[in-house]
Parts: sequence; C-alpha cells; structure tokens
Amino acid sequence: MTTSTARVLALLEILQGGGLRTVPDLAARLGVDERTVRRYVGHLLELGVPVDSVRGRYGGYRLAPGYRMPPLMLTDEEALAVVLGLLAGRKAGLVTASAAASESATAKLLRVLPAALRRRLDALLDTADFTARPRTATAPETGVLLELAEAALHRRPVAIGYTDRKGRASDRTVLPYGLVAHAGRWYLTGADPADGEVRTFRLDRITAMNVRPGSFAVPAEFDPAAAVLDSLARTPWTHDVSLRIQGSVQHIRTRLPAEIATLSAVPASTGETPPDDSEAGERGEWVHVRIRAERLDWIPPVLATLDRPFVIEHPAALRDLVRALARRLDEHAAHDDDSA
Repeated sequence: MTTSTARVLALLEILQGGGLRTVPDLAARLGVDERTVRRYVGHLLELGVPVDSVRGRYGGYRLAPGYRMPPLMLTDEEALAVVLGLLAGRKAGLVTASAAASESATAKLLRVLPAALRRRLDALLDTADFTARPRTATAPETGVLLELAEAALHRRPVAIGYTDRKGRASDRTVLPYGLVAHAGRWYLTGADPADGEVRTFRLDRITAMNVRPGSFAVPAEFDPAAAVLDSLARTPWTHDVSLRIQGSVQHIRTRLPAEIATLSAVPASTGETPPDDSEAGERGEWVHVRIRAERLDWIPPVLATLDRPFVIEHPAALRDLVRALARRLDEHAAHDDDSA
C-alpha cells in the first residue's frame, strides 16, 4: 500500500475518533502540510466517506453524525483471495477500472478488516511482486462489460459500434452468448442474427453499445471459451511463422508465452541435432513453435535471448532478419574500445 493511501486511512481513523478536528491538528498528526490534509479529505469524499467541512475560526473536519464503517468479517483466506484478486486482475489487464479505482477498493477493504489481519495484508502488499509481464492491452469500459454481462444473462440482443484490428469501423447487432477473459483481454462471443454465424469481438474495440428488445436462445452445449479460442486460432495474420527450437518447453516459454506461440514436441526423426553440438542432450528435445504475427522484426532478438539451436521453416524473410541481426551484433562486438 502506498504511503499516501496509508495516510488517507490514518486520517479516516482519526476522524472516526469523533469530534471536530482542525486542519493544523490533522497536519501535525499525519506529518504533512495543511494543503495535503485537504487533498486527503478529497480522497475520502471520492471514496464515499461523508466528511463534513466546518468553516470559521475554529473550523475543521468531522465525519457525518452516525457514520462508522463496521468491521468486515472475513477469514484470512477470504481476505487474501479478495486482495490478490484485485492485484492479479490489474496485473493481467482484466480489471476494467483504473489503477486508482483498484487501489481505492483495496484501501476500503483494508480499512474495515480487523487490525491484526490488516497488518498482515499490508505486509503482503508491501513485499509481494509478480513475475508475469504486465499487460498493455486497453481494458474495456466498466459499463460496457457489465451491460454485456446482463444482456448475455437475460438473452437480449445488443447493437454495437466496433473497430476491427485493421481500423475499420462498423455497426452491427450481436446475440451475446458469453464473455471470455483470455490472455489479458476480454472477448464477447455471439451470433450475427442475420446469418446465425458465431463471431468474436474484443471488448476494448467496442466503441458504443445499447441493448435491443427481443430475446434469443443459446445453442445447447455451446462453449464460449472454446468458441473464442477457435476464432483466435483461425484469425488471419500477416505472417505465419514456423520453426523448431532445441530446448525444453519450460525454457522456451520464458520468452514465448502461450498467448504468443503454440508449442508441440517434434518426433525424434524430424528433429535436427547439429553434429558438432556436444550440449545437445542437455538442451533437450526439439520443439515445434508456431507464431502468428503482424511483424517479424521482434522475433530475431527473442531467438537470440533463448540461446538455443533453431531451424526456421518459414517464412524466408525471418531468416534474412536473423542474419541481419547476427551481422549487426558481430559488427558491434568487433568495435575497439577507444575510451581506454
């Protein structure tokens, strides 16, 4: 938890003690200036805490009469699940709210937990980190996600404005079958009422939506997650990259996670082990890697960081990029250090 958030919670604790607190008194107790106190009060108001401002020579701040946040009775496991859910959702890019909203939700939760449990969770927030790469995808608007969820639940058609991955805008009507979170993004899968074809839409590309009258039935045994994965697998990309890398799946996954590449074991007869490679056994079997990409220029540096033998099956343009990178690295390594 950030220092400012901790002080906002400390301010709330002071105000819950009752009575009118002057700005100079609050500033002294919190160790900040008076302007910062007023800013913290603004944060409490944004969180829905009713803070009254009393003007005049002896004015200050107090909580509205009768207001007190009750303790939230959660077990350690329940509180941990909620806090980690907020953190992991934001890291994965699945939380639609802003980082400030996520932090304020965490602050509200911590404020109403018993003191002993709050201290333990504070320690976790101060020390925990995530190894997963932060997602850069734009999260959908909260209103869009929640409205689509209601429409899918109650079987109501929706009209949406949509911009596809090539920047083309269109208006369409969809029968929303379900919502799916995959690889840091939210997807809507549903049928086009005109032809009955099932289609998939990224929620962050929906520019407008409204619920239409009517109802529909979802086909029996329809699996929204399977439909989204199938749609993504069939999406046409500029480049279909196929290569073989000698190494363990675990090692390859450190640079090519599941949302970027599909991996499959190569039968022993088709793998290629360089005859002069004495470390072949330690590097593992050959793994077939397939990548669908709009650009190729990022792939050679990734292959270099893997530091494993590889064979490019296609496209030929990727071989040219790898050779160009190798030449540049060789040229850089050959430069003398003139500063010595």
